Amino acid sequence: MAASTAADDALQGLKALVKSSTDLISQLESFLHSIAVNKAAEEAAPPSSSTTEAVDPLFLAHDSATLIKAHTTKLSLLIINEPFTPSAVSKVLRELVAGPIPALASAVQICDADKYTVVARQDLAWRSYRVLKELRSLVEIIPLNGKVLPNAQKNGSRADKGSMAATGVIWAACDDVILLKRLGFAGLLVKKVEEYRDTLKDVLEELKEYSEEVDEDEDDDGSNGADYAQVGEANNIVDQMQNTHISTQEMLDDLMNPRAIPRDDPDKIRERLESCLKRLRLTTLLYAAIVKRRLKNLPPLPTSPETPVAQRLDEVFPLLKRLPHRFGEVACAFYELDRDAIDRAMDSCFFDAFAASEMLMKPWDGQRDEFTDWAEKFQVGIKKPD
Repeated sequence: MAASTAADDALQGLKALVKSSTDLISQLESFLHSIAVNKAAEEAAPPSSSTTEAVDPLFLAHDSATLIKAHTTKLSLLIINEPFTPSAVSKVLRELVAGPIPALASAVQICDADKYTVVARQDLAWRSYRVLKELRSLVEIIPLNGKVLPNAQKNGSRADKGSMAATGVIWAACDDVILLKRLGFAGLLVKKVEEYRDTLKDVLEELKEYSEEVDEDEDDDGSNGADYAQVGEANNIVDQMQNTHISTQEMLDDLMNPRAIPRDDPDKIRERLESCLKRLRLTTLLYAAIVKRRLKNLPPLPTSPETPVAQRLDEVFPLLKRLPHRFGEVACAFYELDRDAIDRAMDSCFFDAFAASEMLMKPWDGQRDEFTDWAEKFQVGIKKPD
């Protein structure tokens, strides 16, 4: 009888603990998400002690994620293996709630944007948010009936990924946080700029391929060729209308194919394209130079107020992030052969590229270095590549 009462009490205690744990995780999720999406007014922050202020946020996040990963493994095994022991599950859950869960949120809190950049703060917040979001999903399926999870909940089904898969997702999310300690703040910024540069290179390759296309609809042999082409095109349309097996994808492909530059090129589209390609190549070189001469030489953060490194980075990063998207808009304008849109989009891109080089013209400490000399030449080229 006493044993039965103790087991019931343990189960009731587990129920209360699961409820309070999910409430806490949800609150911290909201806090982290507000930072990750850069809301002007952040949710109420978790309390932090004076001892955490002197801690490197990436080190604290690393240790917290490591503990969460280990405790998740224990929790995952306890809820699928007989006998189900509520007290053992409660112990692991209490350790999570008392230590690594709030510590992970504290790591983001002390990753102050003025010291470590908005970019790093948002990135850490997003990775930490994913950890807590996935962890909450696992905590919510802890069985409260005194039995281990059935196979359907363990292995998953169409509607549910299952506890085993959920555990793997948490591990992956924790690994993303753990990675930041090895990268460091400079490494994180380098990784982001290299990703932006890769996107720019993709746009460059697309535009190079587009520049090599020839308008096959125009024929230099005279009007007969044009007439035959029109007849052939009309017959082709009729055949398509009669063919009920044309797939939606084929129709979409036809619509999405870019229009080739006409041979006579009355709007001088090809001239603009060649100019764009030269300056886009220059812009990819700018990204590589920023990585090599500025980010890989980044002084340890935080820096002194006399050297506002974080502020300079937060000024330039929105431009570096935006440029690949802007060049994508340039490509779309070329595909539409829209001369005015091309001019507007190119002006916007090259203004941003010029501004980015200007913001990083000076080294972190001092007035000039090799990058300064290179950036001055870059600015001449970006204004007039020819």
